[in-house]
Amino acid sequence: MDTLFRSLDLIEPGDLVIYHGTLTDCHGLWLAVPCPCNLCDAMDRMGFTDLRFALIDPWGERSGPVHARRTSITRSVANG
Repeated sequence: MDTLFRSLDLIEPGDLVIYHGTLTDCHGLWLAVPCPCNLCDAMDRMGFTDLRFALIDPWGERSGPVHARRTSITRSVANG
């Protein structure tokens, strides 16, 4: 059932998200973009559905996590 609700809450490139993954010092608000690394790009082109994200600091003050799983982020209600 949780998977159904997560699929309704799709993350689009540029969405503001809350990261709650394993890197606890990175928890908080980020902009989500598709992960640009070669491995994630290749997996996307091969049709794997586990899209990974790179997280960008909206204020440009720090580097964010890469390869973030969909289960590690939640779309912020600030997206409207």
